[in-house]
Amino acid sequence: MLKLTAYEQDMLDGKMGETKQSAMNFIVRYANVLGAEELCEVNRATLFIGAQHYLDCYDNNEDYQKIFSEFYLCSDKTLDLCKVADCCKAQTCAAACDFRDCEKTHLSKEYQDKNLAYLNTTKDMGVKIVESCTPYYVGWIPMMGEHVVSTESSNIVISNSIFGAMGNSDGVENAVCSAITGRTPKWGMHIKENRYADCLVKISCNADSLFDWDVIGFTVGRLIPKHTVPVIVGNFKRPDINSFRQFAATLSVTSAAEICHIVGVTPEAQTLEMAVGTKKILHEVEITQKEYEKSIQMIGCTGEGPVDYVSIGCPHLALDELKDISEYLLGKHIKQGTELLVWTDYATKEMANVNGYTQIIEDSGAFLLTGSCPIVMREESHKHATAMAMFGAKQAFGIQHQTHVSVYYGDIRECIDAAVKGRWEAH
Repeated sequence: MLKLTAYEQDMLDGKMGETKQSAMNFIVRYANVLGAEELCEVNRATLFIGAQHYLDCYDNNEDYQKIFSEFYLCSDKTLDLCKVADCCKAQTCAAACDFRDCEKTHLSKEYQDKNLAYLNTTKDMGVKIVESCTPYYVGWIPMMGEHVVSTESSNIVISNSIFGAMGNSDGVENAVCSAITGRTPKWGMHIKENRYADCLVKISCNADSLFDWDVIGFTVGRLIPKHTVPVIVGNFKRPDINSFRQFAATLSVTSAAEICHIVGVTPEAQTLEMAVGTKKILHEVEITQKEYEKSIQMIGCTGEGPVDYVSIGCPHLALDELKDISEYLLGKHIKQGTELLVWTDYATKEMANVNGYTQIIEDSGAFLLTGSCPIVMREESHKHATAMAMFGAKQAFGIQHQTHVSVYYGDIRECIDAAVKGRWEAH
């Protein structure tokens, strides 16, 4: 049976306003369904809100306050939008479009304005407008043991595995209600015992590059049994934060894992014994070069052919990667009739502006865009494409349900080369 503190009960009883009451009612119902015995205080939240395409079911003329109340708070009443809880630092996840350069993605100015209006309302609630699926580059660095909520699955894997924070990959409703109340059900990765590993993953394939870890994440996810917590061992170079970002993103595509220990990297897994804790290893999986190559074949198309739409930056890229891209693009030009879209967050783009990376990238004919990516934008942003090339695997694999054209998959330089030539060549 769920036990509430006096503060939580007051919220549920409406003593802190009708909006917090509605949000708390959702949290309590959710906790009861999960069988949680108590709630935990939420320290950080990322929220997938704005003019997202899943809100297209509403009339364009409907007030956002009504939409917010019905969709996120599950209320039949239009409620006043209150501030998020004082204990919770909340910011937005990737959005429906780049609200500065929407026209470069074939979306309307009307849609851009709609998204901006929604975000301004969200900002009034105390939510920081960040628009990033890689928030740890721009302020999201939870302390070990902090309880977090996130609608971005790769971010929760990073938060749990690299920072030692405690959280689950949450739905949009729970994340919003958790941010408003400062509480979320204590279940799943919020409980220490559930975080111990029971699946040993041995890496024996290539594991040196950003691309390698992109493929490895996809492979680990498709090979580990359901409802397991993996721990990775092997003789490989220690992955940096960018490599683990790609790993976390693709692991989230092919599995429901919310934490993955790497011995010597994860704070809770400095040794294998620490990672396993009170559990036992019940499963063993080896990621061979054969399985690695099989994953590449699954992610994108084989062969070669013309391309006219190339996208890099899912998840959003870091500043050092934009530096590398600008250096590789220097003196090159994107083939006429071909688009190269490079994605990051607003803050990182501002730093790229200062360092001259943006100028070089856009002088080539490419676009450095922010806040979104093809798999979260409306389909009209890419429905004109006759063939695509993409890095990473989350983007390449995920876009295929939205299109019937060829989607090629490769590393960043291979994608840039394709944009320059207007053609994907077999590698």
